[in-house]
Amino acid sequence: MPELPEVEVVRRGLERWVGGRTVAAVEVLHPRAIRRHLAGPADFGTQLTGQRLGAARRRGKYLWLPVGDGSRAVLAHLGMSGQLLVQPPDAPDEKHLRVRIRFADTEGTELRFVDQRTFGGLSLHDTVPGDPEGLPDVIAHIARDPLDPAFDDAAFHTALRGRRTTVKRALLDQSLISGVGNIYADEALWRTRLHYERPTAGLTRPRTAELLTHIREVMNEALAAGGTSFDSLYVNVNGQSGYFDRSLDAYGREDEPCRRCGTAIRRRPWMNRSSYFCPRCQRPPRAA
Repeated sequence: MPELPEVEVVRRGLERWVGGRTVAAVEVLHPRAIRRHLAGPADFGTQLTGQRLGAARRRGKYLWLPVGDGSRAVLAHLGMSGQLLVQPPDAPDEKHLRVRIRFADTEGTELRFVDQRTFGGLSLHDTVPGDPEGLPDVIAHIARDPLDPAFDDAAFHTALRGRRTTVKRALLDQSLISGVGNIYADEALWRTRLHYERPTAGLTRPRTAELLTHIREVMNEALAAGGTSFDSLYVNVNGQSGYFDRSLDAYGREDEPCRRCGTAIRRRPWMNRSSYFCPRCQRPPRAA
């Protein structure tokens, strides 16, 4: 599933190519793609037509486009395979095209939502009253992400110490810190030399600060590379794949040598996923 860097790459593309444009027509080709808009496909199109879209924004793995005066927003969740593509109207339809949004201008492009597995979707929601970012109310519980200037490092450390859980579980808890998923958790933990089952209760403030530093480093490096793409399902708005997978130090490198010590990277099943780590650099906690 796309994590913060991949979603941020898409947000930047939407900000450039879609923000400020007025919707002329909406075509829903598969109702599952707007299943979170409970009023249905016809209402989704009616409510958007004629509305001006604001600059794209993001909270963690979610992104949204403010609508009209900002009291509502189109929320986009990419799921496992969702793509938001800016295409010429005469470009052939993608095989898994789900929603098409046309604009009332002469820029010569339209917005398409493509989703092979239909786990993602678009929906229209009210925004949190008084929120300066126009945050959709359905994601008000999502924490700020580590690249957000308003992220509170001290509060994060306090919350970590109070969760009585393990460090990777905490990093994937979107109500504690958003945008971090399996790939970047493994990468940041490798850089910090922390085992994924390390209890959070024992983390010192300097250790938490080091972990946050590495989370931010790996995410900024991934952003610069356009994100991580293991297949053609994740692309930016122009259909291009990211290439940060070439720089991964832990994730997906089972049996390959650790870039620090040469020990073979190991993979362990973890919460219906996999965790990749160096058994020498990231020693498991004694309790485990």
